[in-house]
Amino acid sequence: MIIADKILKEYRVTEKAALLSANLNQYTFEVAKEANRKEVARAVEKVFKVEVTKVNILNKKPKLKVDRARRGRPGTKGGHKKAIVTLKEGDKIELV
Repeated sequence: MIIADKILKEYRVTEKAALLSANLNQYTFEVAKEANRKEVARAVEKVFKVEVTKVNILNKKPKLKVDRARRGRPGTKGGHKKAIVTLKEGDKIELV
């Protein structure tokens, strides 16, 4: 089992994430690559003291980019795993 601090890396601050939290009570987190749905749900419940009803996981694959500084050799950019967590009605996460 992985510790909650290691599972949740950061809260995603984007326009889409703001709309999801305002309208649908869903919050978006960047999570560890080896974490699964149950571990993410337990981590959010433990850290924020809320009840999770649903977790959607998305894997963003890294993009291949040509690095001009290394004379055209390809490298990778990006690539992360994110989780969209739906909370029980009435629960809320206050992020400052």
